[in-house]
Amino acid sequence: MTRWRTAICETNGIKIHYTRTGGSKPPLILLHGLTANGACWTALAHALEGEYDVIMPDARGHGKSSAPDHGYRYEDHANDVVGLIKAMRLSSPVLLGHSMGGMTAAVVASRKPSLLHGLILADPTFLSTEFQREVFESDSADQHRQMLNKSLDELMAEARIRHPDRSSGTLELIAQARLQTSISAFDVLTPPNPDYMQLVGAIDVPSLFVIGDAGVVSPAVAAELQRVNPRIRVEQIPEAGHGVQYDQPDRFAAVVKSFLRSIPTVIES
Repeated sequence: MTRWRTAICETNGIKIHYTRTGGSKPPLILLHGLTANGACWTALAHALEGEYDVIMPDARGHGKSSAPDHGYRYEDHANDVVGLIKAMRLSSPVLLGHSMGGMTAAVVASRKPSLLHGLILADPTFLSTEFQREVFESDSADQHRQMLNKSLDELMAEARIRHPDRSSGTLELIAQARLQTSISAFDVLTPPNPDYMQLVGAIDVPSLFVIGDAGVVSPAVAAELQRVNPRIRVEQIPEAGHGVQYDQPDRFAAVVKSFLRSIPTVIES
């Protein structure tokens, strides 16, 4: 990671911190989920940096990016991504998003398809209206407040119990990201989310949908989305939950690489 560069991009009145592997290669933007940050994509970036210029931004309220008091809806996150692409003058990047980042990526792809070359959604927050309300009314924000008072070692010890098969390096990155997440970031849980069926139906770029066998999006919902938009390719990774890229990093990287190699490379004139 010592060769990677970190920088700040100013857009939409805030500062977006990002890490970039660099090189004259096709750009690939990785969008993390709630309580994560760009550094949580380190393992995947190592797997892809030989062929792609991987850009890993911290969403607003996360990592080292600005944490304004307001502006955490999916429209705000999507506008930040569009602003990042334009400010960095990225030519037709592929957008990969997990969880909150997956919904954000879907919003960008459905409304600004001309900006993108491809789309990868890893178990995005495609939730029913009822489940959105349950999540919003849960104690997730209160739990986060409590975690912010704990040490990195305490968070890692708790994470090892929940996820004994994940590497120590991954657990540390996730715990560090948790401690760098503003409580305001949880405003993204406020219903209603964008209608994911409408978003998927409007996507007009090559797309991959990756799910686990115990994640947020069920195989049945994934199949329904594929019927809505037959251009979408669906891959299910076994023995993986919502954090599919953490639970099965090698399989996830292989699926992502296969998809990326299946779409033509953009050649700049």
